[in-house]
Amino acid sequence: MKILIDAMGGDYAPDAIVNGSIDAVKMRDGFEIALIGDREQIEKILEARNFKSDRIEVIHAKEVITNDDIPTRAIRRKKNSSMVVGFNMLKEKKGDAFLSAGSTGALLTGALFILGRMKGVDRPALGAVIPTKAGKCLLIDAGLNTTCRPFNYLQFAIFGSAYMKGLFNIEKPRVGLVNMGTEARKGTEILKQAYELLKSSDLNFVGNIEGKDIPLGNVDVAVCDGYVGNVMLKFLEGTGSFFAGLLKGMFTKNIFSKISTLFVMKDMKAFKKMVDPSEDGGAPVLGVNGLVVKSHGNSDEKTIRNVIFKTLNLANSPVFDEIRNSVEKMEVAVDGEKAKRERKRWYYRYRKLRPRKSPDQLRP
Repeated sequence: MKILIDAMGGDYAPDAIVNGSIDAVKMRDGFEIALIGDREQIEKILEARNFKSDRIEVIHAKEVITNDDIPTRAIRRKKNSSMVVGFNMLKEKKGDAFLSAGSTGALLTGALFILGRMKGVDRPALGAVIPTKAGKCLLIDAGLNTTCRPFNYLQFAIFGSAYMKGLFNIEKPRVGLVNMGTEARKGTEILKQAYELLKSSDLNFVGNIEGKDIPLGNVDVAVCDGYVGNVMLKFLEGTGSFFAGLLKGMFTKNIFSKISTLFVMKDMKAFKKMVDPSEDGGAPVLGVNGLVVKSHGNSDEKTIRNVIFKTLNLANSPVFDEIRNSVEKMEVAVDGEKAKRERKRWYYRYRKLRPRKSPDQLRP
């Protein structure tokens, strides 16, 4: 198995990417890594670590897509960038997965333009696993789609259910729709329609949920649009870091608190590991033809190492077969005449603007 990695993506690239890859190869056997980026910079880091192994290959790519680039323009024009080269290699089956800590917008654009959607998928979504009182919960969408239509929420729920079933062996994952209240009448018109679609589906839908229900472990899949999901994800990450720092300050305040730390050290380490984003980082782009994993932009080498391990687990799991089979069985069609009618209704009802061109020409 070969993991393709964008060595130039992220705030600490290429150092953190290369060092994390070296650590992953040293800790686990059975896979290879292809680092894509500036050959001179990558090999310099490998030499500094005195690392020589045929399990890490360097693929030269002279261009880099930054967060300042316009995603669509960058994917089309920077053909020799580390991200575009990685997508093309994945499409040509020269690797089993592609990992990047670079621009989220460019990653989605490249996945759509180069890899394409799975058959029947309208919009791919980013799924982020977060710790809860009951174990794990998948937050989907975690940052790709800031605005959604009702049946997008249904597809996100299908992705999430298949993910939790395939990776965590949860037979019937509990699905909740993130809203401002638990009543069915709560939320915008779009959320109300999404509620009805989810309610009439074959999923184990438990209804609307509030933000507090996620860390309490009341659901296994929390469905929302990318705007809400990304804000919630960053808030949870910040809250975890805040409490970890607060506890550390409390137990190192004086000699007596330091002595008491000895009795709870094991539990403190377990808590820190649970709330540390670097321990369970990496969010797969679900709904595209290939395994694409997005790591946080400020990922350090520890995070990259753990995301590589997570990518290996995903590649060896039946998650994507589950998603593909589930989408084919779904009752709501997203292509053909029904999709055209949906686009027209969406445009005239919610945008309330006079189109300059036919709604049939508008992208979903």
